[in-house]
Amino acid sequence: MLKDKVVIITGASSGIGMAAAEEFARNGCRVVIAARRADKLIEVENSLKKIASEIAKSGSLNRISETDSSNTTLVVECDVTIESDCKNLIEKTVEKFGRIDILVNNAGISMRALFKDLDLAVIRQLMDVNFWGTVYCTKYALPYILEREGSIVGVISIAGYKGLPARTGYSASKFAIYGFLDTLRIEHLKDNLHVMIFAPGFTASNIREQALVADGSRQGETPRDESKMMSSAECAKHLVKGVEKRKAEVILTFIGKLLVFLNKFSPRLVDRLEYNFMKKEPNSPLK
Repeated sequence: MLKDKVVIITGASSGIGMAAAEEFARNGCRVVIAARRADKLIEVENSLKKIASEIAKSGSLNRISETDSSNTTLVVECDVTIESDCKNLIEKTVEKFGRIDILVNNAGISMRALFKDLDLAVIRQLMDVNFWGTVYCTKYALPYILEREGSIVGVISIAGYKGLPARTGYSASKFAIYGFLDTLRIEHLKDNLHVMIFAPGFTASNIREQALVADGSRQGETPRDESKMMSSAECAKHLVKGVEKRKAEVILTFIGKLLVFLNKFSPRLVDRLEYNFMKKEPNSPLK
């Protein structure tokens, strides 16, 4: 089903975004990768070209010839907090491939600090990247995706279903994305638009290293043992499968699914469980 689909992925220079780009490429898609760091995007592009070349040689998808395997990717430097950058991303994609089938709004940043200690600029930055980045890209891609009866994906978090302590800005932005995309789905109920809300749960990526602390500086290192988490590659497989099956919602990890389920029936119990779980992080601001 995904052969030759044109996919845009924001935040594609590392983590889940990079893994998703590679997984879509393995499924025969034409992949547009976007992020702020052009140098990292070039590395990802080389990986995607290698995948396309391997597919061409094996003939496993019976569609990529060796002559066009180098024409299956596009790199666009894009800061999703800038509306004009997002518009340019869409225009460059249509200019090269003539269409858009799938948009994966993956670009995002996190934070770790109690709200009482937090510089409000941190919340603004999280909303700009996580929420407004999703809104800008979706706004300009939507007409093309509607033409193709395609897919819009929002990568949120379990924090988009249940507030996480010391993550006020992060949870707020993810709740906002959920509400935005849920409404968009209903508005286009008769247009066969596929909207998928994707919540990975704890996944090994660099998002915790890049997370902001109370004064807006970067945390610099993850407070968790990521070797025990779901890998970005496994997460990406679930994302691609969800798009292929046109699922409305995908929640990953046992803990993530359990938390969302329990919160429907016993939210105060979940409050206590969450608090006790999150305060065990090294140097946690929770006591």
